[in-house]
Amino acid sequence: MNLRSKWEFGEARECRRGLLCGMGISPEEQARPLIGIVNSWNEYNPGHVHLKALAERVKQGVRDAGGFPVEVMTTGICDGMVLKDPKYVEIPSRNSIADQVEITAEGNFFDGMVMLSTCDSIVPGHLMAAARLDIPTVVVTGGYMPLGTFRGREVLHIHAQDKVGTMKAGKIDPDEYNGLIEHSWGTCGGCTSMTTANSMCMVAEALGMSLPGNSTVSAVSSELALIAYRAGERVMALVKDGITARKIITPASIRNAIKMDMAVAASSNLILHIPAIAHEAGYDEPWWKYFDEASNEIPLLAHLAPSGPYNLHDLDLAGGLPAVLKELLPKLDGDCLTVTGKTLAENVAGARRYPISGAGRAGNVCGAAGDNVCGAPRAASENVIHTLAEPVMRKPGIGVLYGNLAPEGAIIKIAAVPEHLFTFTGPARVFDSLHAALDALRAGEVKPGDACVLRFMGLKGRFGTTAFTFQEELKGHAELYNSCAVITDGRFSGGTSGLSVGYVSPEAALVGPLGLVKDGDTIVIDIPNRRIDMQVDDAELARRKASFSWTFDESAYPRYLRLFVKNVGSMAHGGIWE
Repeated sequence: MNLRSKWEFGEARECRRGLLCGMGISPEEQARPLIGIVNSWNEYNPGHVHLKALAERVKQGVRDAGGFPVEVMTTGICDGMVLKDPKYVEIPSRNSIADQVEITAEGNFFDGMVMLSTCDSIVPGHLMAAARLDIPTVVVTGGYMPLGTFRGREVLHIHAQDKVGTMKAGKIDPDEYNGLIEHSWGTCGGCTSMTTANSMCMVAEALGMSLPGNSTVSAVSSELALIAYRAGERVMALVKDGITARKIITPASIRNAIKMDMAVAASSNLILHIPAIAHEAGYDEPWWKYFDEASNEIPLLAHLAPSGPYNLHDLDLAGGLPAVLKELLPKLDGDCLTVTGKTLAENVAGARRYPISGAGRAGNVCGAAGDNVCGAPRAASENVIHTLAEPVMRKPGIGVLYGNLAPEGAIIKIAAVPEHLFTFTGPARVFDSLHAALDALRAGEVKPGDACVLRFMGLKGRFGTTAFTFQEELKGHAELYNSCAVITDGRFSGGTSGLSVGYVSPEAALVGPLGLVKDGDTIVIDIPNRRIDMQVDDAELARRKASFSWTFDESAYPRYLRLFVKNVGSMAHGGIWE
């Protein structure tokens, strides 16, 4: 083995040897390959509170396979715990996490890494670092969160969140509302729906960077503990065989991940994170174009919440991601290498999909007696995972819209859009901040049929703030949710639904057309033809552009966010450092 951690004899090496001895590290341990256990455990992220114990299992696997594991930490912010205030740091933290890993892994000359993470921006931050550093790496993701229970029935968090607007409007009993919110999340793991955390865990597995089945096991299962141990063993095999991250993260495996995204209608935030991983690996390709192509090629094989009736526990029971990938295999490059040392096709050869039983079990989430939020009881047996021949639907999951409002593209989660809103024409209602939009909504100033433009929320404008809070409150007003469009240069949560268009590029802060929209301009959205336009002629747009003025207020933000704005690049490249 050609180990980075074993330098030639010299003063620096002797200093290091002495320091290690001073910490009680034996010469035998020092002679082993040095494996960084890159953990993102902390006590304030429910997706990560269990990773401390999981890391111990990883270290045991490394030791048993002949390595010397050392645990180091990275930031781990939960998007659900971050109040969406002007100092929004969740997306900027992703780039910082990749930098933290680079600093620690390069400074300590790790021979390999096992990376532990679960949530929205931490998983992509770790994968970006793995692609950047190109050393042997295995990713262990933290599993999905157990379902909560309330009044004798299971509670799915995303449907409890849907009640925020209903509560504000006084249309739900406060005791029921509080019970739903207080009992809708389990003890640890990724939120139990197809939101960004679970989506990114599946990306890690589809790329081949985590062990088969890792992304769709419960956070409290014995299986996850075994996967952690096996990951420790496997990283040692990768080091011995010289298999580095870029032998696994390839253009072909990235396309596999994009196709998996479409098959499960994963979070629209993958449109930002997957290109970021690709560009960190040095693959400068038109990744948004591939998303659009895949959206037309790949049908929906698993209809998961928030757009469908099933959750991650259901998917786990039905065979997990390996079963999805096996059904999808004719559309994938099955020859891609994975951390198992085998190909993707070999990994899923024995996978099976199982119909789940659920007679009398609630389909969605608990509510008051007779409340249709609970959904209908399940049939005695039903398929969660479908086949290519008989998919859930052939309607694309995520689409890329183009037009004079989004020359570089805009993203829509098609599977979550009500069919009657596939074509839309309405007047623009323009808001230059999330708070302005929320104030107008709460004051009754948003009218049915409005095109609600929330701008200066992109990466340079406001650090990639999500419009999710506005969308969630809109859901509490059925007449608005079923008639309005939401158009933003900010991100979406993985739980986004309705006629919601995000990531409009170039963003308003870059003098994109979204920054030129005025109240009353007619906005036209045509999802079947992938168009989003404003009915304003080119001459008028040129006049508006000539008088456009916007400046980032550095005085309002701390130093890291100012640094982020100065250095972050295009969303189409994933918003990496440029």
